Amino acid sequence: VAEPDELRRWLVSQNPPVGLAELIVVTGGAKPEISILDSEERVPWAGHSARYATPEIYSEIKRHKTTLLFVNTRSQAELLFQELWRVNEDTLPIALHHGSLDVAQRRRVEKAMGENALRAIVATSTLDLGIDWGDVDLVVHVGAPKGASRLAQRIGRANHRMDEPSKAILIPANRFEVLECRAALDANYLGAQDTPPLVNGGLDVLAQHVLGCACGAPFLADTLFEEVRTAAPYASLDRPTFDRVVDFVATGGYALKNYERYARIRLNKDGLWRVSNPRVAQQYRLNVGTIIEVPALNVRYVRAGSKGSASRGGRVLGKIEEAFLETLTHGDTFMFAGKVLRFEGIRENECLVSNAPGSDAKVPYYGGGKFPLSTYLAEQVRIMLDDPQRWKKLPEQVADWLRFQADKSVLPKRDDLLIETFPRGNRHYLVAYPFEGRLAHQTLGMLLTRRLDRAAARPLGFVATDYALAIWSLADMGRMFRAKKPSLGELFDQDMLGDDLEAWLAGSWLLKRTFRNCALISGLIEKRHPGQEKSGRQVTVSTDLIYDVLRSHEPDHILLQATRADAATGLLDVSRLAEMLSRIQGRIVHKNLEQISPLAVPIMLEIGKMPVHGEADDTLLMDAATLVEEAMGTK
Repeated sequence: VAEPDELRRWLVSQNPPVGLAELIVVTGGAKPEISILDSEERVPWAGHSARYATPEIYSEIKRHKTTLLFVNTRSQAELLFQELWRVNEDTLPIALHHGSLDVAQRRRVEKAMGENALRAIVATSTLDLGIDWGDVDLVVHVGAPKGASRLAQRIGRANHRMDEPSKAILIPANRFEVLECRAALDANYLGAQDTPPLVNGGLDVLAQHVLGCACGAPFLADTLFEEVRTAAPYASLDRPTFDRVVDFVATGGYALKNYERYARIRLNKDGLWRVSNPRVAQQYRLNVGTIIEVPALNVRYVRAGSKGSASRGGRVLGKIEEAFLETLTHGDTFMFAGKVLRFEGIRENECLVSNAPGSDAKVPYYGGGKFPLSTYLAEQVRIMLDDPQRWKKLPEQVADWLRFQADKSVLPKRDDLLIETFPRGNRHYLVAYPFEGRLAHQTLGMLLTRRLDRAAARPLGFVATDYALAIWSLADMGRMFRAKKPSLGELFDQDMLGDDLEAWLAGSWLLKRTFRNCALISGLIEKRHPGQEKSGRQVTVSTDLIYDVLRSHEPDHILLQATRADAATGLLDVSRLAEMLSRIQGRIVHKNLEQISPLAVPIMLEIGKMPVHGEADDTLLMDAATLVEEAMGTK
């Protein structure tokens, strides 16, 4: 871990402080053998599938006894599994393992792996921990690892013995990921770690704990407060905030106190807090937990063409999120559980499917699992871009890409922010390269488009990746910046995290989405009831209504406070954005170009993947070959 003292503090009582837990440092052990695939194929400019490397990955599987293939998302797992079976001429036993598959299926795969009956498993983080298969002699990481500590954890699954080196191959899915993989590999050899810092305890979690204590036995508020403060995440909790949480559990807060359903605990004359009635304890046991699952439906086999009217005799394959299923119509095909399935319909809480021929199918997308680029690796990538000597370790095609960028534009310095502006078609583009991760970039994009709109730039949209941010508009932003109307210093001023952020959040769906989770964790909304369970849509309707009531009548409600705190550290990544804005003050480099630069090609291709509503706009339908020709000056 990056900061062991934080965890040592977390493990011992903090009220009163008793020092730190004992630290045991293990030395020795064989150094891992890690390499980056130097493919004979062209590394893609963008994308996340790494399909170009499938034949080479398959060759590595054949050369080793047992291979564990890690990917970052369930969608990548499904796609890679299908690609491997497409080239599996030797019919090697290759399996799939991720969190949306049926538990029984996952256990069968684990059993087969333990019996050395498989040559390879494609897996997500479900096999990161608790796996001790000594016969795994190779880990292949498809896609960038997003963090040095994450990579160390995963490659440690190979040759799980102190005296044998773990062997791993990194497969970057695109050119920016080549840089990230190189940075992660160097970090591993240096022993660098980048685990995220610990955060303060959530108030929604505290509310659940307060209710749980009351369900167990009556409690005194003074005693519980002192007990809670012994835990490191709540060591700095003040008494007024604690009392507000207790009041929330007891009444729901000022705006909801007239509704009996929100009165879950009561204060008796003896000074003890007790549950209001036995049903509260029953509901607590049904809904306890702090991991909120994205609304999903069971995927069940039926006969082809049943349209949901057939009996439910088929087996369950796993779960798929409602948001993806809502995009399907009867007869559509999609990949799941290593199969191509035909969508037959939805009945109650089940998605009914049948087997489908062919391979031209959609890949389900999932709301979770998108890990942002770690702060440490982001800095290392910026350092690499600023040091041509380090390009010698990169594949020649990637080093050439960076040389072309230096010739056509510039490469960002370590602590600078490079801004490129250029026209294309009837649009004008701004591309920024903060290298601060997708979450921070998405927040930055929202705030910048608001400011550009006020400056009459007429922004039309933006797209963000882990490495860059692109905004397109009708007005010539390059000309506006040269005229300092606005200046880039004003546009990227740190004050955007004040009123602009608050104004955006006030009308954003993001806070409602976060509030939904806080409401479920705190027990304000209960998803499960005896013999039934609310659908994701029903839960969302309920929480949206309460959110609107609280915002209008009690804007300082404790759950809204918890929501803003969760959003700031999670979906918004405000602290990281704030650090970036502070770092770049006075260090913004603007290049006003006549055409797209080589470094901008990947983010521009992401724009091309976006759905275009209404009449097709040819300027947004990016063709990779055309963009590369423009960027390299060969067109």
